[in-house]
Amino acid sequence: MSTTAITPAPVPFGRRVKRFMADRPLIPLIILLVILVMTLQILRPGIVNERWIANTIKFAIPLAILAGCQTMTMLTGGIDLSVGTVATMSAFIMATQIVSQDPAVAFLLAMMPAVLIGLVNGIGVGVFRVHPLIMTLGTSLIGTGCLQVYQRTVIASGAKIPDFLAWLGTGVTPMLGFALPNALLLFLPLAALIVFTLARTGFGRLLYAVGDNERATRLSGVRYWQVMTALYVTSSVLAGITGLLYIGLIKAPSLSLAEPLVLPSVAAAVIGGTSIFGGRGGYTGTVIGALILTVLTTLLTILQMPEGARRILFGLIVLFVTAAYLRIVEDK
Repeated sequence: MSTTAITPAPVPFGRRVKRFMADRPLIPLIILLVILVMTLQILRPGIVNERWIANTIKFAIPLAILAGCQTMTMLTGGIDLSVGTVATMSAFIMATQIVSQDPAVAFLLAMMPAVLIGLVNGIGVGVFRVHPLIMTLGTSLIGTGCLQVYQRTVIASGAKIPDFLAWLGTGVTPMLGFALPNALLLFLPLAALIVFTLARTGFGRLLYAVGDNERATRLSGVRYWQVMTALYVTSSVLAGITGLLYIGLIKAPSLSLAEPLVLPSVAAAVIGGTSIFGGRGGYTGTVIGALILTVLTTLLTILQMPEGARRILFGLIVLFVTAAYLRIVEDK
């Protein structure tokens, strides 16, 4: 009696590509980034040079740090809409207090609202069970109002951008034949710390666990309110640091300094592969997402699109990239 071996059906090419992309989620992001840079070079030959790369990194770093705040909160199924206000408050307070205070004192005063808002967000979400979107939106509006009141009290004293923040935000240091932005001295340790925290610490595992199944996490004995409080305080402190870096880059304190970065920070996290429903994602993809959005902004500027058309196209590209990425991952 003979047996016939059954040969498995070949896997379609498209299916193999999807599996490859799902196993290596950073690859489609890197491919997209390369395509955007190549398109930029084709439309404006010679633009992609050492100076352009340095400027792109300078503007991508504040967005990447704020997107790190969104990545961590989105891992738990939440979001932090107060990061723009926190960054603006820290920057504005620093610029106005440095006029009459020691730099260390001015720094502490600038970071106090960040810690306070983070505590309020964490307690509101973790203890009183307010939805993160509503909680952080509310503290953002309150913070904006407080900042406007504060601005009236210091309008006569003026503002000053500290030299060390200007050096950090706009300066470059020649190294290994390249002009590396000084902001990397701040960003690289922060990025490494975030990646290490999410991948190698108990706190990072708790963020994933809460986002994956909050009820099971609570039943296992995890003190949910402590996790949320630590999370939102960390997010606000990172936002405050971002504000100090950003004012050194922009060199113009205002009451809406970092607000335009809030929604792009969410988009960078989503494009980078972080699920808005929690439990999946990572910071490495978020950093690449911030670079993609920065290069995309440059591309739309070169095309001289009207502001309305730029916003429409920007939104469509973000939606398309997000949908395509999620489709690849979910079809694994």
